[in-house]
Amino acid sequence: MKKITRRQALAGSGVALAGAAMLGRDALSQRSNKTLAQMDHSKHKMPAQMDHSQHKMPAPKKLVAESNAVYRTPKGNPWYARTVDPDANFPPGEPGKDYTPVVVPNGATLPFQIVGDSKVFHMVAEEVTTEFAPGFKAICWGYNGHMPGPVIEAVEGDQIRIYVTNKLKVPTTVHWHAVILPCNMDGVSGLTQRTIKPGETFRYEFKAVQHGTFMYHSHKDTMTQEGMGLFGMFVIHPRKPKRERPDRDFALMLHEMDIKPGTYRPDTSVSSGFNTLTLNGKVFPGTVPLVAKLNDKVRIRFGNLSAMDHHPIHLHGFAFRETETDGGEIPETAWRPETTVLVGVGQTRNVEFVADNPGDWAMHCHMTHHIMNQMGHGLPNMVGADPKLLDQAIGNLVPGYMTMGTEGMIGMGQMAAHMDMPENSIPMVGANGPHEYIGAGGMFTVFKVRENLTSYDDPGWYAPPKGTMARPATQDEMDEDGIFVT
Repeated sequence: MKKITRRQALAGSGVALAGAAMLGRDALSQRSNKTLAQMDHSKHKMPAQMDHSQHKMPAPKKLVAESNAVYRTPKGNPWYARTVDPDANFPPGEPGKDYTPVVVPNGATLPFQIVGDSKVFHMVAEEVTTEFAPGFKAICWGYNGHMPGPVIEAVEGDQIRIYVTNKLKVPTTVHWHAVILPCNMDGVSGLTQRTIKPGETFRYEFKAVQHGTFMYHSHKDTMTQEGMGLFGMFVIHPRKPKRERPDRDFALMLHEMDIKPGTYRPDTSVSSGFNTLTLNGKVFPGTVPLVAKLNDKVRIRFGNLSAMDHHPIHLHGFAFRETETDGGEIPETAWRPETTVLVGVGQTRNVEFVADNPGDWAMHCHMTHHIMNQMGHGLPNMVGADPKLLDQAIGNLVPGYMTMGTEGMIGMGQMAAHMDMPENSIPMVGANGPHEYIGAGGMFTVFKVRENLTSYDDPGWYAPPKGTMARPATQDEMDEDGIFVT
C-alpha cells in the first residue's frame, strides 16, 4: 500500500470543509453572474479606438556626461554622524587599531587591500547555493559566495574604492543604502548610472564622510534581486569614538524568502506569508550562537532588508539601549531602555548593553510566524479537535496514521523525523535542547554569556547554579505555600 505523507493526510482531513466552502462560493458566483448579466453596460462602453499618443514613452536620451564642477562634501545637516572634519585626510583605518572588527555569526567580512591612500574592495555578484539549516538549501544570488553578502567595514575618513563584477545572467547595480556620497555613485539603475551588464566590472569610489551602520543592495529589478539575496551590511566605524569601543560588536542581517518544499529557488513574487525567515542567511537550528564573556560590553547591529515585514527582535535576560539608527547617533538623553527593538524594512538599529547575566538566552523575532520553518498555510484548523474517529477511519486504510496539529504546531517538527517529508524541506520548528525539544525555528538564535571563557567558541549548554532551575513543585511545598490544585 502506498504510504501517504503528513501533508496529504492533513489536506484530506479538510476535504469536507473545503467542499462546503466551494459550494457556497459557487452559489455566490452564480448570483453575482446573474446580477452582472442584468446590468445595463451601455453607459460603460469603451471607445472603438483609444488615443494612446499622450502615453508614449519618451525616447531615451544620451548618457549624461560629467561636468567640470567639483564635488563638495555635504555639511548642511548637523545630525550626520561625524567625529572628524569630513574633508580632512586620514590614512586608511586599520582593524584592531582604529576599530574593533565586527563579528558576523554565520557570515564573513569583505577583504580589502590598501592601494595608495585608498581602501580597495572587490565584490562579485553571482549565483550562490545557501544552506539555511542542515538538510535545507536553495540556489540564491549573493556576493563573493555569501548570501547575504559579506559585511563591508571601513573607518570614517577612509577613501573607499569598490569594484563590482557581475557574474549573473542579468544586469545589476549596487546601492549603498544610507551612505552619504556623490549622487552618481548611488547605484540606482537608470537614474544615477546604467546597469552593470553580465561580465562587466564597475568601479564605485567615494569617501566615508560619516560613521554608522548601513547596508547595500541591488537597485535594479529590486523585488527580484533583493529577494534572491543581493544585499549585505556596510559598517563605517567612527575615526575618534566618543565612547569606549564594545568588546563584542555583532552584525545581524534580517531577511525573508519563500521557498516551497521540494523547490530550490526563492519565489520572489510572494508578498506575504514568507516561510524562510533568516538571520545572516540562516534559520534555527542553523544559526550559530552569539557568545560573550561575563560583563563584556556588547553592541548588536541589526539591518532589515526583508521584502515586506518589520521585525521586533526580543532578547531575553537583558535590558538594552537603542543607541543608533542608519540616520546617525541617538543622543544619550534620548536612549530608550528596551528589551525588544523594532527593525523596520530598510532600517538599521544598534543596541548596546553589558552582558552581566550568565546563561543561554533566546533572541528572536517576536512575530510568532517568524520563528517557524517553512510554515504551512491554508490547512484545516485542527487545534482542540478530537481526531479519534478520523484516525480510526483512515487507520483502516493507512496503518499507523495519526492526525497532526490538534495540540498546536510543535509536534509536527518532532514527528517529522519519523515521517516522509517533501524534498528540500525541514520540520516546521525546532531542535533538541539541553532539557527537551526547543519549539522554535526561523529568526531565532541563542545569546550565550559565560564566566572565564578562554575563547568565543560555542561553550556548550549552560549549567545553572544550584537552586536556579525551574522544576516540578513537591506536594509539601504547595501545602506549605497554600497552593491547592483541584
